Amino acid sequence: MEGIKNIIFDLGGVIYDLNHGLSHEAFKSLGMPGMDNLFSHGGQAEIFDHLEMGLISPDEFRDQIRVLGEKDLSDSEIDHAFNALLVGFNHPEYFPFLENLKVKYRTFLLSNNNAIHYDFIMNQLIKNGQLPSLSIYFEKDYYSHLMGMRKPHPEIFEEVLEEEGLVPEETLFIDDTLVHITTAKGLGLHTYHKKQEENLIDIIHSLLGDK
Repeated sequence: MEGIKNIIFDLGGVIYDLNHGLSHEAFKSLGMPGMDNLFSHGGQAEIFDHLEMGLISPDEFRDQIRVLGEKDLSDSEIDHAFNALLVGFNHPEYFPFLENLKVKYRTFLLSNNNAIHYDFIMNQLIKNGQLPSLSIYFEKDYYSHLMGMRKPHPEIFEEVLEEEGLVPEETLFIDDTLVHITTAKGLGLHTYHKKQEENLIDIIHSLLGDK
């Protein structure tokens, strides 16, 4: 892949491991078996989109979950089940790799996220002995709930491209969700659809020749 100067990474499914089935099971154990129909890797109900866009607060989200499930669940029960899908940073070798990659390329993080998941992930970073954010590993990290928009809407890509002065044809976007890839490709970015079992370092080495 020639002419790449910039790389935009997704977080979940690319750098950070996810398993939506764990949240489905956790909600099921709380008496909410229908949650697997409301959110998944492939799509989700409007309340999850609204949380990821910062349009509702965590408290408003939890109240809507109680209404949907017709269950008087505590905040901690909801958070625990919702966060169960966040498996963790299972590839610590990615951190030094991303630091080195940042020297050669302009690198960015673009994540669909929400306040509940964000706090959980940042606490994991601290427990793992890393810094309390991912900002050291990228020129800038972008999160949907702080931007008021989310992938796959083209506006979120356009904002990052414009704010950073990135040329689409010189930019590689790596994500694990096909609909996000489709939008980015339509805007002229180079793309790679990462599969769960693939190693990010191997992908970069294969595409760009960098270890």
